[in-house]
Amino acid sequence: MKRMHFAAWAMTAMLAGHLPSAVAQFPEKDIQFVIPWNAGGSNDIAARQLQKIVADQSGVTLIVENVPGATGSIGMTKVARAKPDGYMVGMGTSSTLAQISQKLTPLTNDQFVPIARVSVDPLMLLVPADSGPQDLKSFLQHIKDNPGKVSIGTPGSQNLNHIFATMTARAAQASYINVPYTGGAKVIADLAGKQIAAAVLKPSESKSQIDAGKVKPIGLFATERLAIMPDVPTFKELGYDVFPYGPLVQMAYIVAPAKTPESVREKLIELFSSAIESAQFKSFADSNGVIVSPLKGDDLTREINAVQKTLDSASAKVFNKAEEKK
Repeated sequence: MKRMHFAAWAMTAMLAGHLPSAVAQFPEKDIQFVIPWNAGGSNDIAARQLQKIVADQSGVTLIVENVPGATGSIGMTKVARAKPDGYMVGMGTSSTLAQISQKLTPLTNDQFVPIARVSVDPLMLLVPADSGPQDLKSFLQHIKDNPGKVSIGTPGSQNLNHIFATMTARAAQASYINVPYTGGAKVIADLAGKQIAAAVLKPSESKSQIDAGKVKPIGLFATERLAIMPDVPTFKELGYDVFPYGPLVQMAYIVAPAKTPESVREKLIELFSSAIESAQFKSFADSNGVIVSPLKGDDLTREINAVQKTLDSASAKVFNKAEEKK
């Protein structure tokens, strides 16, 4: 009777996907890690750091795949449509949430289960280091003196970078030209080459060019200065409000497809959280101006929903008004 009882329990557990031995075996193969941006951008750089750390910690291989386009929507759509078995995850960002808020993508947050937050990235306004205005007030005056002629590059469009580029122009009380790219690496290359007048980027995707003296950060979209770049002032301290609709945070986080079994999700949370919270990743973050602020599972779900709510308000007001001016 006891044997029959155990067999019945085992069959039920197997059908439910909760058999302990099956859970313990995950993952049994490589995990595909989709980055919905070009190689060389901040999310790609962070993903490849995690790739090394995960391999060192657990022996699990992450296959990083860059699937750029449509401000992250193409890559994240691939993740949403993947089999929910834990063997494909993706890097969601606030840019994806901005696309959702404006209904510029068929994606919804319900198509994913959050795993772990990778980073919170402050955004900066940068200019070429050896030409044009070299401080924020001079740059804003330059926009004001040349309405509709000054270009600001952003990775993607209708996202946080685009919002802050628009807020920069509003601080100057003039229009500007937004130049969207498929990733931060291409923006910084054109900025260094003086193809655009300015760019809104993260420290992590621009630091090497800053150190090389090719570009210069002149304003930080944050409430306080960065320890890694203490000489860069915030818009706020110079008297410019770039958060009129509430705090906006650029963050990157890992998600799996909806309906991923909870047991598999827990394994993914354990795998990625261990890497994100490691001394090695924190050292990488500190040296690149990235803020590690760990959240996982349901706590991350609540944070995503909060950022989505702010973006729903900010995007509608910023972009609707931008459309009215055209």
